[in-house]
Parts: sequence; C-alpha cells; structure tokens
Amino acid sequence: MNMAAFKDKKNGTWYVQFRYVDWKGERQQKLKRGFKTKHEALDWEREFLMQKKSDPNMTFESFVKLYENDVKPRLKLNTWLSKESVIQQKILPYFAKKKLSEITAKNIIDWQNEIRLLTDSKGEPYSPTYLKTIHNQLSCLFNHAVKYYGLTSNPAAKAGNMGKEERREIVFWTSEEYKKFSEAIMDKPLSFYAFEMLYWCGIREGELLALTPDDFDFSAKTVTINKSYQRIHKEDVITSPKTKKSNRTIVMPDILCEEMQEYIGLFYKLEKSDRLFPITKHYLKHEMERGSRIAGVKRIKIHNLRHSAISLLIEMGFSAVAIAERVGHESIDITYRYAHMFPSTQTEMASKLNCIQKERDEDVS
Repeated sequence: MNMAAFKDKKNGTWYVQFRYVDWKGERQQKLKRGFKTKHEALDWEREFLMQKKSDPNMTFESFVKLYENDVKPRLKLNTWLSKESVIQQKILPYFAKKKLSEITAKNIIDWQNEIRLLTDSKGEPYSPTYLKTIHNQLSCLFNHAVKYYGLTSNPAAKAGNMGKEERREIVFWTSEEYKKFSEAIMDKPLSFYAFEMLYWCGIREGELLALTPDDFDFSAKTVTINKSYQRIHKEDVITSPKTKKSNRTIVMPDILCEEMQEYIGLFYKLEKSDRLFPITKHYLKHEMERGSRIAGVKRIKIHNLRHSAISLLIEMGFSAVAIAERVGHESIDITYRYAHMFPSTQTEMASKLNCIQKERDEDVS
C-alpha cells in the first residue's frame, strides 16, 4: 500500500490526498487536512483504506464506526443509544487501538476481569444479568465482523460469557392490592385513569404515554396499540411499538371503557392526535410511590403492573397464547416467565390417560 503525506507550508500541518475504489466499484478521491504530524496523517489514511476494503486488520475503533453505520439505521433510536452507551463506556476504552484481527480470547478474559471490578452509582458490583448484557454486546460486535468484515472467528464466544441471566422473582399486586392503590390516587384524575389503563389492559408505559383519542373505538370497546412514547435527549419521540407482536387491538372491560370516555370528556379542547397522557415516566413513578404509601401496599415498579395484569389473567384460567395476544408478547415468553403460576396439568393428564387405558382393557375383556 503506497501512501504519502504532504506538508501544508502555509500552516505547518500535514495532509493526505489519495484515490480509492468505493463500494460501487467507482474510483474516488479523498483529501484530509489538519494533521499535526506526518505519522498521524499516514495512520489516518491507512485506517480509512482498511475500512473501505473491510480489512480485519483495521483498529477496533475504526470497526465500531463501520458497525454504527451498518446497524444504527435499522434500530430504534432508544435501542441504539442503549447499545452505544455500553460500547462507549465499557468496551471502546479497552480495545479502541487494538487491531480487530489481533484481539484474542485471552484479551477478552482480561477485559472481563476488569469489568467485574466496576461498580454502579451506588457502589454495588454489577449484577450477573448486566455483566451478561455487556459481554453480549461485545460478542455482537465480533459476530458482525465475522459475518461482514472477514474476521475468522469471534474471540468473545471462545472466552465464554462473564454473567448469566438471573431468574428474579416476579413481584406483583393482587387485585385487592391494586384496588387499594387505585382508591388512593383518585384525587388526581390523570393519575387514576393512567393506572387504570396500565392495569386492566396490561400495556407498557411507553404504549400508555403514546395513546391518543384516535386509538379508541368506544362502540367496539377497543383500544389500538400501534406506537410508543420515549423521552430522548429532552425531546418527545414517538416510535413504533417494542415488537411486531406489540401491534394489537385490546378489548376493554365495560367499566374501563366508561372511565376513558369520562376522562376524554374532561378535556376542554382535544385533537384526535393529541396525547391523552402528556406526562413522563418520572411522573408515573412518583405517583406509584405516593399511592403505595397512602394505600399501605408494597412498593412495586411500574412495569410490575404489567406482571400484575398477566398474573390476574393466569389466575382467571386463560391460556398463555390468549394472554400473549392481549399484552403483546410471544406466547413462549409468557410460558417461560410465568410457568410457575400456571396450574399444573400433570394430574389431569394422568387421569385422562387412565380413562383411555381402562377403556382399552374393557374392550379386551
């Protein structure tokens, strides 16, 4: 690779000027100025050309820029920001200047040991679940390099994960506990109606905060979930729901249907596309804490209201498939996460098999 750097006699800095072939197979010219040293200029040109050739000998830092260009356009902004935070804070500081192709499984193990020493804002060690999330992001980067940039193998996969997913106990409210809570927050209509929607429909926070009058069909007693609200960089952002399954139409109980008609009627002027709950997740959290304190019920997280709604439906005898359809989950996720809540059918199965065996024996005799 013949490379040359040139000195700008006017200001004393260095620059590079060269030709390369782009992804369309067309020849392009590149000019980059402002380098303090010749070495810095040549390093930049070398990295640029390796990026264009998808050369695994590029630095890890250069590869991450390519990864962002490839992946970011396909993801929701909040999803990318979560990935970017892990990459920038937990991964790049350790691997930035290393060549992608020279990072070994031993390097990964050393990195894991460093990460295990880190603590959160409260001074606590990272949970096994979060350690697994960090490792998975690194492995994801290497998988992308193997698939698209000629890396021979994934060193993070060879090293093995440093964490594990914790099966935490699902904390939820019984219907009686929710009743006490809802009565405690009736003094604020906005809060009361918001929590009614969360509990009786089992929707997510972002789905609630994105609801508009146009989403309700009171003649059919339905609410349509087709978007989600996020607060990103101090701006309101409306995105598509979390997953494809999240797009759904929910039939509301009669009382909830009446309550939402009452709530919408409280507004002096409301456009069909206006947000019905122009509040933040922080507001909901504050109201959750206030209502729990007044009602004397255990404090749970907002998302645990969704668990409460699901546990109520399980208690009422509905199948995992039916529940998943209502709350916008995959049925296998409902079965996996809430398996211990479903009544065991083993005895019933054995009983029916006994009947078949008896019928067979009677036929033989």
